[in-house]
Amino acid sequence: MAQRRLMLVFPHPDDESFGPGGTIAKYAREGAAVHYVCATRGEVGTVDAALLKPYEHLPEDQRLGALRGQELRCAADVLGLTGLHYLGYRDSGMAGSPDNQHSRAFINADPAEVVGQLVKLIRSIRPQVIVTFDPFGGYGHPDHIFIHHRTHEAFAAAGDARRYPEAGEPYQPQKLYWTIFPRGLLKFFVRVLPLFGRDPSKFGRNGDINLREITAHDYAPTTRIDVWPYYGIKQQASQCHTSQLSGGPGMFGRWPRFVQRRLNGYELFRRVEPAPDEERLKERDLFEGLQMVD
Repeated sequence: MAQRRLMLVFPHPDDESFGPGGTIAKYAREGAAVHYVCATRGEVGTVDAALLKPYEHLPEDQRLGALRGQELRCAADVLGLTGLHYLGYRDSGMAGSPDNQHSRAFINADPAEVVGQLVKLIRSIRPQVIVTFDPFGGYGHPDHIFIHHRTHEAFAAAGDARRYPEAGEPYQPQKLYWTIFPRGLLKFFVRVLPLFGRDPSKFGRNGDINLREITAHDYAPTTRIDVWPYYGIKQQASQCHTSQLSGGPGMFGRWPRFVQRRLNGYELFRRVEPAPDEERLKERDLFEGLQMVD
């Protein structure tokens, strides 16, 4: 078992690459065991029909999930993940969509059951550090918000022998983090996007991400990880998620290298367990200050 162990808990394929992909690549290449817990296979969304052709032998409602599962496997190999763990639920779709009502939608799962699954994984993998979404789920996706709450509950329950005794020997992780979008940068994008003919309230492949709304949820980062040496790996992993890409490098990909360094050189986190003594703790390492004991 690797001395340093990191677990990231998100709901969808691509959350790992488009989010803290540089951090994953960094720690994997430094010898840490990095595990990704993915609640769904991302079964909801629109994709180019040609991408689904290899999966035409499957029932129609399973094809997109199969495609996105293969994309995640590709990204996992590029990033260097030690383990990939599915919880087995269905993508719930964006808030207010018909997919919210599906019986297998993640947001309709029994919270205690989900927590039990996470507790079992925590006790098996024994990570010192766990990372998940902030309370708004990054950009308000119902699955992101749901996994935030269940991860917090599992973090607290994993070390309690009285809870989920069937899930293995108690184990208490030492630190819990949220991934953080840099709000200053987002506000800059909100101002700049209209100059390129883009609507900040209809961002993303499916136009269902409201950047203006995201900027209203401001969680101060406590931890900044320098991922510039691994940015190329993050880009490569992101390219695995073909079904989620709009095509081309995008307007930001054409900017000078020094601008790219400023935009993409760091990934931000907020430490919530243990709570920081100051509003802005200046950590440079998710494992900073930990006792490396099994």
